[in-house]
Amino acid sequence: MDVIIRSDYEQMSLYTANRIAELVRKKPDCVLGLATGGTPIGTYRELIRKHREEGLCFSKVRTFNLDEYLGIGFNPEQPYSADQSYARFMHEELFRHIDILPENTRVPDGLSDNPEEFCKHYEKAIREAGGIDLQLLGIGGDGHWAFNEPGSSLASRTRIETLTRQTLDDNYELFYRAAGFLREDMPHFAITMGIGTILEAKSILMIANGKKKANVVRQAIEGPVTSQITASAIQLYAGKATVVLDEEAASELKNIDHYRHCEKVIAS
Repeated sequence: MDVIIRSDYEQMSLYTANRIAELVRKKPDCVLGLATGGTPIGTYRELIRKHREEGLCFSKVRTFNLDEYLGIGFNPEQPYSADQSYARFMHEELFRHIDILPENTRVPDGLSDNPEEFCKHYEKAIREAGGIDLQLLGIGGDGHWAFNEPGSSLASRTRIETLTRQTLDDNYELFYRAAGFLREDMPHFAITMGIGTILEAKSILMIANGKKKANVVRQAIEGPVTSQITASAIQLYAGKATVVLDEEAASELKNIDHYRHCEKVIAS
């Protein structure tokens, strides 16, 4: 696992976008695993800039998103503030600004009539695409990946998950309050890729910023591997895993000097 520390959110996002762009240029038909939330927005904005100003082409790229609320779907007729689906988030924050083909983007179907069967279908679609080449991940306030809440099996597959109170509170502040929704309007279930599914990606990029993530980042990458911090599964990952942090998110790492040393040695 490589730990990359950058001065601030902007530099963290730039590094992450550069890594993704490098893969897209090297393998134009690559399969990207994408994440929602506040943390990746800077990365997506830099990818949009690269598309517009540097000609970065996404026309052959295929994507799979990590998760979606159950009971919510993308409604293009609604304003962004009234549509809290993750599919809408991806459309507004990335997809509509680049040349990716709509049929090449996949977000779990929160309106599926048979969500259990859909979960099996999503796993099959990932396999048929050749697997995910690079999986972008954030980390929740309680250390979760996607909607793999504390206690999720580290071998879990795509499934329906019941959201914890902390996740509901965090997402309410991030998405729902500003849109004028009441807390009780939030869905309490979601479709999520499992930890086992995520760990099958060929490479992983986990990003985090801000002081509020410092403690859980430390637990994920330096603490024990535990289902109570599902992001700690990164320690079990056999491929190339890179954690990209700003200074604040890295501030509680015990081995921070070693991580800085390793980056310098590798870069030299």
